[in-house]
Amino acid sequence: MNLHQFRFVQEAARRNLNLTETAKALHTSQPGVSKAIIELEEELGIEIFARHGKRLKRITEPGQHVLQSIEVILREVGNLRKIGDQYSAQDSGTLSIATTHTQARYVLPLPVARLREKYPLVNISLHQGAPDQVAQMLLQDVAEIGIATESLSAYEELVTLPCYEWQHVLVLPLDHPLAAKENVSLEDIAAESLITYHPSFTGRSRIDQAFAAKKLHPRIALEAIDSDVIKTYVRLGLGIGIVAEMAVKDDPVQDLAVRPLGQLLGMNVARVAFKRGAYLRHFVYHFAQLLSDRLTAPLIAKAMTGHVNDYEL
Repeated sequence: MNLHQFRFVQEAARRNLNLTETAKALHTSQPGVSKAIIELEEELGIEIFARHGKRLKRITEPGQHVLQSIEVILREVGNLRKIGDQYSAQDSGTLSIATTHTQARYVLPLPVARLREKYPLVNISLHQGAPDQVAQMLLQDVAEIGIATESLSAYEELVTLPCYEWQHVLVLPLDHPLAAKENVSLEDIAAESLITYHPSFTGRSRIDQAFAAKKLHPRIALEAIDSDVIKTYVRLGLGIGIVAEMAVKDDPVQDLAVRPLGQLLGMNVARVAFKRGAYLRHFVYHFAQLLSDRLTAPLIAKAMTGHVNDYEL
């Protein structure tokens, strides 16, 4: 058995058992993939995949165990490469970060700049997506560190740690009647056309829960994944907006009134995540601490071995 066979089996499972797509992803031929899988099955004396003719139909029960072992083997092979890379060139390489638009736009610029100051030969590869996509990028080794508010803690294969708390804020035109109110209520907001995040982004679930708890049904005029888009449509008079506080904290909005909503919607926790069992290079630890001084290298190392899964903010 060899690593090529392991990669073919793993990729076939990832590609919904489509060998044509598997071959394309691995830049090889479909017959070559099929042959390698069959040879591995013959060597192990089991069927990893049940077949209908030449087509793979499902993963067998022993095949599930084989895939789990292959995952461990290929992860450790990747760790060996990272160890070699780190100690042959300790201050260079690529840090791949998976995150959402809000984190990339408002939170990461300063930590990224500081990392580059300390490690000028480290390249940064930034991958943006929905929180579930951030998790998948970590699981598929596209990224080494992920940052998001939703979803990350739902994956057992990821080690997640809270990074910082934040709240939503209301943004509205300066001449809007609610801008004159010191304390805005959920009932006030529900009576207006509302512009806010798409349901899978930036704490939107907490917004929905707060309104549902009071049996209110806000009129959503527009949903977006981008805080700047929300602010733009508020300026155009389409409604009032709810955005993350990061979107106004270091990006002053002189023409909009801003009201904190933490007391109405509750606080959100942004989390960092790593693939469980992955080997982290020195500059990954350093970048995590730039995100939060609570994320020390000893704490993360402990969490990666399963001894710590969280801490209180």
